[in-house]
Amino acid sequence: MFGNSREIRTAQTGPHDKLIALVARHREQAYQKPIAPWNLDAFDQAMAKWGGSTPLILDAGCGVGWSSLALAEQFPDHFVMGVDQSEERLGRGKPQRVPGNLVFARADLVDFWRLLWQHRIRLARHYVLYPNPWPKIGQLARRWHGHAVFPVIPKLGGVFECRSNWRTYIEELAIGFGVLTGTPPSVEDWLPTQALTPFERKYMASGQALYRLCLTLPGEAP
Repeated sequence: MFGNSREIRTAQTGPHDKLIALVARHREQAYQKPIAPWNLDAFDQAMAKWGGSTPLILDAGCGVGWSSLALAEQFPDHFVMGVDQSEERLGRGKPQRVPGNLVFARADLVDFWRLLWQHRIRLARHYVLYPNPWPKIGQLARRWHGHAVFPVIPKLGGVFECRSNWRTYIEELAIGFGVLTGTPPSVEDWLPTQALTPFERKYMASGQALYRLCLTLPGEAP
């Protein structure tokens, strides 16, 4: 069950040739789509649970929430927000109780990221673990570094970490951060001692190579 994950199949052999131009365009043109009311409600509820008295960790696209639980345990003096747009994933049973320094929020990350920035909230740590790679050549704009919201991410500051089983995704992400910050971070091979997410466990059991990008983001007020 855990060792049958297929490797990513794509005709793309390296970073997308339109990536730099796309990120540069998004940097110059702020994303203006209105915030959805249900995302605002989820944000307000999560903020009320946090209270603002401890450093904040965002587990972006947390899925079933294993990683959020592990991060809350690893950083007991921080508060963790696990955000995912799927009510079904968030509602799945957890291997342990939800501690007091963790809240789960059902919300679209595009809006949640922008709300964090608008409210001048700086993250201590920021995780994007095994995002949907959208590996077809024509799907660049669906990857987070190709989305119009991407320029907001560096503005949130903190230690940012992304993991993927597709090296090209991490390489593109590094290039995108380089466009926005002036210094592209390095890509590293990743071999965790313990899986942080179900996807990570499955990829490891399948013998797939894993990759990671980790950097400290500058942060910027609106």
